[in-house]
Amino acid sequence: MSGRPSAQEVHVRVGSIRDGVVRLVDGQVRAVLEISSISLGMQGDTGQEAMLAGYAGYLNSLTYPVQTLVRVLPVDIDGYLTRLDRRARHDLPPTLGDVAQDTAAYLRRKARQRTLLDRQFYVVVPADAPTIHRRWWSFGRASSNRLEQEAADTAAKQLSFRCDEIARQLARCGLTARRLSDAELLDLFHACFCPDSVGLEHARLEHADEAALAVTATLGRAAATRVS
Repeated sequence: MSGRPSAQEVHVRVGSIRDGVVRLVDGQVRAVLEISSISLGMQGDTGQEAMLAGYAGYLNSLTYPVQTLVRVLPVDIDGYLTRLDRRARHDLPPTLGDVAQDTAAYLRRKARQRTLLDRQFYVVVPADAPTIHRRWWSFGRASSNRLEQEAADTAAKQLSFRCDEIARQLARCGLTARRLSDAELLDLFHACFCPDSVGLEHARLEHADEAALAVTATLGRAAATRVS
C-alpha cells in the first residue's frame, strides 16, 4: 500500500467535531442522523404502500441536498453468541434459556454457511453555506470573530431544525432518526475514511466526556482535544 491519502480524505476533510456538528476545513457544516430499518417485504401490501407514500413525502419535503450513506458490515456473530450464551445460562429462566440456546445454535450453523451482514443507514444533513465570510476582510479582528460565531450559531440552529424535520418526516413511514453525538461521529469518520489508522480510535478512548470533546483533523491524521 502506498502512503497516499484515500479519496475520502481528499474530498471530505474534517476540520472539527463539536456539539454534534461536523465542520469541514472549507467552512461547511454537517450533522449526521442514524436511521432505523424496516423489512418492507414483511409489511403486506397495505403496509408497503403506506411506507412508500411516507418515504415519498419525505423526499418531496426536501428543499436542500442530503446524502444517504449505507454501510454494509460483517456481523460480529461471535461476540453476540457469547453474550447470548451467557444470558441463557445465568440471566434467563430455564424455558427462555433453552430458546436462547436453540437460537444460538441456529445462528452458528448459518454463520458457517454464509457471511452474516449488518446494514447501517445514515443521512448527512447540511446547513446552508454562510455568505457573510466574504465580507470579513473589511472588519476588524474582533468583529470578524463575532461574525464568525454568529454564523456558526445560525448554522447549528438550522441543522437542529432540519434534523428534527427529517425525523418527523421519516416517522411517517415507520423509521426513527437519531442524531449522532461527537464520539459517534468520530467513530463513523474513523470507520469510513481511515480504517487503517488508530489515531481516531485512540482519541475516542482517551476523551470519553462527549460534552468536552473537540476533534481536529488534518489530511491523514486526527487528534482530539478538550475544550473549556
